[in-house]
Amino acid sequence: MMTACGQPASPPASQTASQAASAPATSAADDVRSFSGNWTVTGNRRVMNLLPGQQAVIFQVSGSMMLSGKQRLNRAFQSEAMGFSDTTTGLQGRSVWTDEHGDKVFSELSGEGFGPSQLIEGKFTGGTGRYTGISGEYSFKWQRLGAIEGDELAGRVVGLQGSARLGSPNVNSPTAAGGSR
Repeated sequence: MMTACGQPASPPASQTASQAASAPATSAADDVRSFSGNWTVTGNRRVMNLLPGQQAVIFQVSGSMMLSGKQRLNRAFQSEAMGFSDTTTGLQGRSVWTDEHGDKVFSELSGEGFGPSQLIEGKFTGGTGRYTGISGEYSFKWQRLGAIEGDELAGRVVGLQGSARLGSPNVNSPTAAGGSR
């Protein structure tokens, strides 16, 4: 399997049933995957000026993420993030990473703001496919690329690093009424 960048895809984040059956038992702590990487995005923002020196910003960006590290989740993801940043209260947002198989990783973003060199932290909240049950954290700082023209922006992250623990999916059984227990 080749990624969009022409490099071999990393090994899958989970084992097949036959591999798991033949592998020695390991603790959940053994499946922690540390990673670092690069994330370049383009997108747009809407700014509302408040009191002098204060702004509220709604942003939406998408781009490519390349991860490195022996135990990384995957070599590459298509990424999307959207959120709200206020110079008084900080940043809150959400992010979705999608791999070449369509499996997704979801996370919450929080931090100082969406400005240059401000720390942003991500917390994995779940996933689909081989990332179902994922947990962990990551962090980075935002760096703007070039001047902002109108509402358009382009940037990359600096110092992207984190770790993830792959977990078992939580299975809810349906009730007779169609909900879950």
